Amino acid sequence: MNKDNIKKLGDLKKAGYESKSIKEELRDNLKDKIRKGENAFEGIHGYDYTVIPELERAILSRHNINLLGLRGQAKTRLARLMVNLLDEWIPTIEGSEINDDPLKPISRFAKDLIIAKGDETPIEWIHREDRFFEKLATPDVTVADLIGDVDPIKAANLRLSYADDRVIHFGMIPRANRSIFVINELPDLQARIQVALFNILQEGDIQIRGFKLRLPLDMQFVFTANPEDYTNRGSIVTPLKDRIGSQILTHYPENIEIAKTITSQEAQLDKRQRELVHVPEMAKDLLEQVSFEARDSEFIDHKSGVSARMSITAFENLLSTAERRAIKNGEENTLLRFGDFLGVIPSITGKVELVYEGEQEGAAFVAQQLIGDAVKTLFPDYFPKIEKLQKPDATTPYDDLVEWFFESSGFELPDDLPDSDYKEKLDSIEPLNKLIEKYQPELKAEDKYFMKEFLLWALVEFKKLSKQRFSKGLQFKDLYGSYISGL
Repeated sequence: MNKDNIKKLGDLKKAGYESKSIKEELRDNLKDKIRKGENAFEGIHGYDYTVIPELERAILSRHNINLLGLRGQAKTRLARLMVNLLDEWIPTIEGSEINDDPLKPISRFAKDLIIAKGDETPIEWIHREDRFFEKLATPDVTVADLIGDVDPIKAANLRLSYADDRVIHFGMIPRANRSIFVINELPDLQARIQVALFNILQEGDIQIRGFKLRLPLDMQFVFTANPEDYTNRGSIVTPLKDRIGSQILTHYPENIEIAKTITSQEAQLDKRQRELVHVPEMAKDLLEQVSFEARDSEFIDHKSGVSARMSITAFENLLSTAERRAIKNGEENTLLRFGDFLGVIPSITGKVELVYEGEQEGAAFVAQQLIGDAVKTLFPDYFPKIEKLQKPDATTPYDDLVEWFFESSGFELPDDLPDSDYKEKLDSIEPLNKLIEKYQPELKAEDKYFMKEFLLWALVEFKKLSKQRFSKGLQFKDLYGSYISGL
């Protein structure tokens, strides 16, 4: 159907246009994508066998939907992607506040216009991108915001009495007729406001200041909610829950590979940054492992969750830390260093909710511990495991390295060393070179230096070496030497 040739109601009828509800639109277009094997929710990762099949079943069932999950689980992203399942263009009566279907008008304005002009009634077309409405539920939201109110200025200008329904000013929901309407954080909406949604979801009735309007609104509602909100800030009232067809539980990435894909897709990096800093794959694994550690940490509130945004912003900070050093040293490119992970601490501290014990320790301490826990978790994937308990005379692969630090006065690694000096310092530790050659012989040359630092940090975490922060960088010592100098 060529919309450019359809400007009036008569043209629409001649073209054989058939009205379709928004839920039928979504259903038909989803069926078409499923038949063709196309992905209806492009850019969503880790939900292929869990959330997306449930969401597709809800759409096929013509249900209003509640996406329930912790923060940073792509709930709003899923709702926005539903727009791609709408028809590209739909006709409306020109000038209608509520997107009246020309063949099934529901507002007084549209009905009066069709009576007056008949087939000459002007038609306009709206794109699917303009059929998505979103409202964050906050305690100050009113019934007038969502549904509508009497407008005294309109009544005065049109010289109408308050008994005339033309004095009504429609709220966000009627204006979103024939659209997807998302209410984020539904439990934050006051109970009396939730009650006002009952009839809209079920029968399409709306009541404004005593006016009983029969407006069979054509809507696809999507709600999002966080399980934490059910106890902390409010709840979804039972009759409203009863009117929501499907409640779908979202979740965090189940493994590091999925998490890395999400971070790589969402991180706001320009081409220059990506070319400037070489990032070993292991560094990406470590970054994601920090989020996995946070979700299990005793210092972090599990009910609040740890958003996927933490890994995304941490990755951006990680590259910016290396980029800043390269700019200071006038270098065209640089290697990511393990020490650069200290630059991600602000991204962690701002993204986690600490329990009482965590508050006592401090956010920065918790962030550093998460990095340390991630190191300990990944260490056995690359090097022989370090046992907590072992015989005093037992030998380990790391004895020569520990001995090297015992004999040295302290190994310093400043944060802003040029790459050439950084490599030279790490290469000077001969036992470290031998360990890398023995246990990681196939490692790329540009990744070896990150691995060397990783091994040093791991030995610190396993209490084989000590690490101290000084103004310009880090100092590594043997454990006992550090203790004696402390005395």
